[in-house]
Amino acid sequence: MDPEERVRFTEQEALANLRTVLELCAAGEVRCSDKTKRPSAATIRTITAHLAQGDFYDDEPIAAFAWPLLLQAGGLAALDGTRLRLTPKGRAALGKPPAEVIRGLWQRWLTHAVIDEFSRVEQIKGQRVPNVLTAAKPRRQSVAKALATCPQDKWVDVDTLFTTMRRGNMSPTIARNDRALWRLYLVDPEYGSLGYDGHHDWELLEGRYTLAVLFEYAGTLGLIDLDYVDAAGARDDYVDNWGGDDLEALSRYDGLVAIRLTALGAHAVGLTDAYRPAAIGTRPLKVLPNLDVVAVGEVGAADRLVLSAYAERTADRVWAVSAGSLLSALDSGRDLDEFVAFLGERTDHELPAALRTVAEDVRRRSGQLVDLGLVRVIECADAATAALLGRDRAVCRVIGDRHIAVRPDQEPKFRKALLKLGYVMPSREVSG
Repeated sequence: MDPEERVRFTEQEALANLRTVLELCAAGEVRCSDKTKRPSAATIRTITAHLAQGDFYDDEPIAAFAWPLLLQAGGLAALDGTRLRLTPKGRAALGKPPAEVIRGLWQRWLTHAVIDEFSRVEQIKGQRVPNVLTAAKPRRQSVAKALATCPQDKWVDVDTLFTTMRRGNMSPTIARNDRALWRLYLVDPEYGSLGYDGHHDWELLEGRYTLAVLFEYAGTLGLIDLDYVDAAGARDDYVDNWGGDDLEALSRYDGLVAIRLTALGAHAVGLTDAYRPAAIGTRPLKVLPNLDVVAVGEVGAADRLVLSAYAERTADRVWAVSAGSLLSALDSGRDLDEFVAFLGERTDHELPAALRTVAEDVRRRSGQLVDLGLVRVIECADAATAALLGRDRAVCRVIGDRHIAVRPDQEPKFRKALLKLGYVMPSREVSG
């Protein structure tokens, strides 16, 4: 990694990355631990490969780590085993303005974050000891309050921000008390304890926590532009601690030099009532009468994922839409109207009549079936008994001549009705 300072303009890439990660969840490509909620190494690699500009560092996941946690905290995705799947709220987010979704994710993170951001500063040990760390929610909100003091479109040095936080009663205090400080250490719990005078400076604890929240979450969501360098050697405020001189950096966030509040950030923190998106450039897709979708411009990762979900990729820049591909998309939980709207927003011409005809035919066929859920099927000795027991259609339903279907939630009522009629529910037979 080169040592030069770099600047990352995050707003537009975050708006694109939001859709990308939602689409990856919809495609079943995102996995997280069912215990820690953190993304797997394979998922981090997958997300990194699809991010608009890659992650902030080539060898240190930050945005790729943060996105799955943000979606979980925001209620847009939930774990099904280890696979992260979109919730109804997450599917609805695909059709909403991304700036509003990001604003919601930031506000939700402040109160319902999946992890304590300080846990990502792994070089500081002892965090898991009970009653050592303060609650993360007030800390998080202190950083958010400090972020809201930043002027829009003006660079603020992070050390200047640190001073503002300390003077303005916005300090995200890490340790519960002086006794708790002695439980935190770098290498050796005795000699390297942060409890010693001069070894727990604000920048070491509160400062590193602030950097973690800003870099990994505000930066990932596009609320702030980032001015940063390689973390190794960027700060030396920890080297006098026992074992500190053996560490290249105290955290992966040490390289953050300055931040600049974006228009999206100003909207997310409540400084502006509305967000005005950048003007839309050339529309990148063309839909041909034979239902081929051709990329005539630059197509982002999120758009490619959408096209692959509803159509078959037949060439590098061509996707073929068919009734079969649309039915497969519906079978996987996709929304047909969403795809038609997606194409309409990305083409500069009227969609072919053939596409609308196929879409309408698929929509009609998909509406021919209704999933009534699981039922318990009772076989009667004859049609007369089935007709007698199946009179109450609110509780059960006759199937054919001799069978009755009972929904699980209606089984208690069905049993009572049977007893009144002089019958009893048969016991389930267990095959050996």
